[in-house]
Amino acid sequence: MRVRILSFAEAELHEAVEYHNHQSPGLGYELAAEVKAAFDRIASFPTAWPVFSERSRRCLVNRFPYGVLYQVRGDTVLVVAIMHLRRAPTLWGERAASPTPE
Repeated sequence: MRVRILSFAEAELHEAVEYHNHQSPGLGYELAAEVKAAFDRIASFPTAWPVFSERSRRCLVNRFPYGVLYQVRGDTVLVVAIMHLRRAPTLWGERAASPTPE
């Protein structure tokens, strides 16, 4: 499966990488590598992770408190959000329920 990342999910990842690099040089790049590994796992096994909403699933990122919120659309995995697990849960629920994000 191919992975497509919505622009606001890319922005969330970029913001998280910048924040973590500011906290400790290189830490943000480690987060980015873990998110990439999550994308690879999702692409290989798209239905392996728990259902988050009617349309979305969530794969947890190793080592960091983040999850990848995604939807399976035919032969494409659509990444809807890179969510910090301790921040604004209602935002993720709204985005997960959206039939056509972006």
